[in-house]
Amino acid sequence: MNTNLRTKIMAGTLGVVVLSSLGGITAARAAAAAAAAPAVAAAPINTQDPTQLIQDVASNILKELDANRSAYVNNPKNVRALADKYLLPYFDTRYSAQLVLGKSWRAATEDQRARFIAAFQDSMLQNYGNALVNFTANKLKVQPGRVDPASDLATVNTTIMRDNGTTIPVIYVLHKTPEGWKAWDVKIEGISYVKSFRDDFAAQIDQKGLDSVIARLQSGEKPAALPAAK
Repeated sequence: MNTNLRTKIMAGTLGVVVLSSLGGITAARAAAAAAAAPAVAAAPINTQDPTQLIQDVASNILKELDANRSAYVNNPKNVRALADKYLLPYFDTRYSAQLVLGKSWRAATEDQRARFIAAFQDSMLQNYGNALVNFTANKLKVQPGRVDPASDLATVNTTIMRDNGTTIPVIYVLHKTPEGWKAWDVKIEGISYVKSFRDDFAAQIDQKGLDSVIARLQSGEKPAALPAAK
């Protein structure tokens, strides 16, 4: 598959893929999420089983969208609140950011780490969160899976249905934390989200320093390899 076609596929799916992505919800965003639209009772999330975790989060998002879809279609701020409310608690942002930065993480100050995590999170949600409004029950299928009870790592295989009827394999990569299972990467047709960020940032960090990458993310610029959601 050529690069342009793969880029278009990623653009069409990452908004849905983000359903298991990102972590570090703040009190302010949680409050915004609660006020964004009429309240819908969320079902409990099973954080002890990675496959069920993905399914539960997807189900809660669908329930909220089905009840208030017009509120999200007409107001992008509500979409961001939806992502903060349902997605962020189940992604290990700090771990993901650490992998993205690699050796630069060890050299970074705690202030730089915190600013990078916040900017990294905001960049992904800003680029792909709006595609959540197109998330419907027939677009995501979570494949049954077995997890080694002795392992701290797991992958959950899913398929995303595109509008033209074709399907795309999407793999969620998770690890076990004290709070339960959390995702830290998503692979679309073998392309790692974390690796795409890492490859994009490495040269810039070496040439201009970590603060330049943080400023780039804070400005709303995305990694070159990742398209804006459409």
